[in-house]
Amino acid sequence: MRKLFLFTLFCLLCEIHVFACTNLLVGKKASVDGSTMITYSADSYALFGELYHWPARKYPNGVMLKVYEWDSGRYMGEIAQVNQTYNVVGNMNEHQLTIAETTFGGREELADPDGIMDYGSLIYITLQRAKTAREAIKIMTDLVAEYGYYSGGESFSIGDPNEIWVLEMSGKGKGNKGAVWVAVRIPDDCVSAHANQARIQQFPLNDPDNCIYAKDVISFAREKGYFSGKDEDFSFAKAYNPLDFGGQRFCEARVWAFFNRYNKDMAKYVTYAQGKTQEPMPLYIKANKKLSLADLQAMMRDHYEGTELDWTNDVGAGPFKSPYRWAPLTWESDSVKYCNERPIATQQSGFVFTTQMRSWLPNPVGGVIWFGTDDAAQTVFTPMYCSITEIPECYREGNGDLYTFSWTSSFWIQNWVSNMVYNRYEPMHADLVKVQNELENGFFMNQARIEKEAVELYKKSPEQAIQYLTRYSGEQAQFAFDKWKKLGEFLLIKYMDGIVRKEKDGQFIRNEHGKPSSPQRVGYPEDHYRRVVKETGDKYKVLY
Repeated sequence: MRKLFLFTLFCLLCEIHVFACTNLLVGKKASVDGSTMITYSADSYALFGELYHWPARKYPNGVMLKVYEWDSGRYMGEIAQVNQTYNVVGNMNEHQLTIAETTFGGREELADPDGIMDYGSLIYITLQRAKTAREAIKIMTDLVAEYGYYSGGESFSIGDPNEIWVLEMSGKGKGNKGAVWVAVRIPDDCVSAHANQARIQQFPLNDPDNCIYAKDVISFAREKGYFSGKDEDFSFAKAYNPLDFGGQRFCEARVWAFFNRYNKDMAKYVTYAQGKTQEPMPLYIKANKKLSLADLQAMMRDHYEGTELDWTNDVGAGPFKSPYRWAPLTWESDSVKYCNERPIATQQSGFVFTTQMRSWLPNPVGGVIWFGTDDAAQTVFTPMYCSITEIPECYREGNGDLYTFSWTSSFWIQNWVSNMVYNRYEPMHADLVKVQNELENGFFMNQARIEKEAVELYKKSPEQAIQYLTRYSGEQAQFAFDKWKKLGEFLLIKYMDGIVRKEKDGQFIRNEHGKPSSPQRVGYPEDHYRRVVKETGDKYKVLY
């Protein structure tokens, strides 16, 4: 019975993560400045947004590490601890190594309820142990081989200052410890993405510099009846995560949005994104320009605007053209099933980030995790350096949780503001973007100066450079937090009770006697009134 319970729990947790999370990846020759970059939107209605931290430590021989599942906190078991661990800030470590993920789930029968390593623990334990992407791949695959893999199918983004890889992994089922997996290096001049659907199709079988895979990844698929054919025709995605409508419309569509924005030839895959055709997109493409950090942050805020999947102008968007619909993703009307779109930017994000990894700078300076809590479209990407030794109070673990509101928690302040904006999106989001741009542009403008000073300090004393960056990161997080709290106060006053109070440059206008001026009774947009008349006829007509 206990085994059945654990398996059921596993399946339920997989359901939580279906259609969650998005990763965008950029090779060093595909970026404006030579950075490698990875983004992550950690999307789940059960996830609290905070910035994790594991300080570097040394351990004697024989120490065991207790493993707790990242999603549920459930105790999984023990594994051998290593003698030296590295400083980890969020999903980046002191060597500028980044690991992110999206869950594709895959075949239910491949779940292993006896495995010790869940996908989240696999990420954060590996970050404490690996220096490079290739080393991380070996550690991750060795860990699941030795201790078993508990989670469903996962796509991992793994990057260091020189290389970007996608590792896709699936369990092998109860009583069959380990995992089947394949890892493909993204060419330096290309970009890639994944969003809850396995994306590695055919892969090179004899190119270890660019592709590594489990020795039984094909034979196991044959044994289970997932594949029959020549080895060179084998597709990991087709064998271990067969495509369905949700995998295309809710998952691959997000990848398409990224590819389509930066490569005009990808427009032809719109029918694939819509679930109408099944020819899959490539794992990676060349963009039509080199991408900046700002480009990636903007892409993380995408709601399909300007594409065939744009849904901001139909009746579902409401009078204020909202790019959001509330869960669930599918719904029925008159026994016909319909769906909502699932864009990259989404309300249920716990945290989001873009990492910037740079080979020409010392590691403590070169690695930056641009971190934000809540919805990417409503947050501020704030620079947190990979070497910092203290986490800002607003991001600190334990400062509130999903059932404990905290006025000093970034997650809660961001959600307070976002949930005001969602209900009157078009006008309120415009006010939000002004503050968002002011903060992020300020961070960009300061970056070169801060890093120049940090490099000079590093030459004298690495410890002083780390202290400097720790202090700077903390100050910027608090500055952004304070500005966002003020934004929330401003929005509440300006739009209270459905009117709009007059303001200029963020200051509310008073009359000549110092009293608040009369507010504007703006009502609704004209097209909304037309829809009301069309539906109700003369019901509300003024008769005399």
